[in-house]
Amino acid sequence: MKIKTITCHEVYNYGASLQEYALLKHLENLGHESETIHFKPPYLSKHFKLWSLPGNIAGKFFLIQWAYLILKLPKRLVNLKRKRNFDKFSEKHIRATKKLYRFNDELKADLPEADAYVCGSDQIWNSYFQNGWDPAFYLDFVPDHKLKLSYAASFAIDSLAEEIKDFVKEKVARLDHVAVRESSGKTILEDLGFDNVTQVLDPVFLLDTDEWTPLMTKDVPNEGEYLIVYDFDNDPLIQGLAERLKKENGWKIYAFNELISYADTNFYLDGPDVFLALAKNASCILANSFHAVAFSLLFHKNLAVFNRSDKINTRMRDMLKSVGLSEFLIEDQEMANNYTLNTVNFDEVQSKLDVLIDKSKMYLSNALTK
Repeated sequence: MKIKTITCHEVYNYGASLQEYALLKHLENLGHESETIHFKPPYLSKHFKLWSLPGNIAGKFFLIQWAYLILKLPKRLVNLKRKRNFDKFSEKHIRATKKLYRFNDELKADLPEADAYVCGSDQIWNSYFQNGWDPAFYLDFVPDHKLKLSYAASFAIDSLAEEIKDFVKEKVARLDHVAVRESSGKTILEDLGFDNVTQVLDPVFLLDTDEWTPLMTKDVPNEGEYLIVYDFDNDPLIQGLAERLKKENGWKIYAFNELISYADTNFYLDGPDVFLALAKNASCILANSFHAVAFSLLFHKNLAVFNRSDKINTRMRDMLKSVGLSEFLIEDQEMANNYTLNTVNFDEVQSKLDVLIDKSKMYLSNALTK
């Protein structure tokens, strides 16, 4: 069967790239011919633009604009290394349509050929962002007679605003099979009247751990133990715990976010191949990233999880709850102070994961045959 997937493509985020790869790889493992749609709407195409201006500068005098761009240019040129590394990973590992699509109407006018279409995973339905309002991410462009399903689509929030409920209800109703990633997403759709919603795991769990090894670079530091910080917010709770664990264990701190200045080495310019290799061999992972948490579980790592400032925390909360690790969501200084290593029974965690993985695989196999 020919299958086309659609997700947030080429957004230069470790989790986004790895979940996209994982779904395509699993579909291939099932014997299908899979390919992602090269869909890049304008609002997801602003990464690494050397001459872009923020809204509060765009309306200023010409000289102010040029002064801003000249000040920003050196750092933007450095950051192009991240783009090159991600592009290299995508070119090697993520098969995509040759044609670039930018709008839902373009997809309707020249439908990428397939027997079935899958939307997901990641935050494609998060209405805090424009993609949650984009009909393309609900497979609106696919004709009625074609098989349409979601896999691990995420709203990433606990409830929908009233103004988008009718839109979501109309678009999801056209899908033949619906699967979301979080229990909160299942509740959102059930409240809209859907009674056939399945909760499944993120695609990264569809692959055995040894299937990630071929993607890992060997060109990473291999001297001494280290912990990983994956922190979008430069959270002082994470910094405090990282520095305590470093002092107590003699570890180095490796980071994957630009603003983490206290790290011994920051790898934010490197691609997913480096992230995977370092996550596989880390002694501990401290994160407010869903996919950093996911790979902590996959690779059986000490972990501590923190809330994000933008309140899209249902993803991490649900993941931890599903495997009995809710106490590893660190919410205040007292919890950070009481955090200790090597307290996770990964045999029990893996047993719970195995049940959820089997359920997720069964959903996808059944949906593609009905």
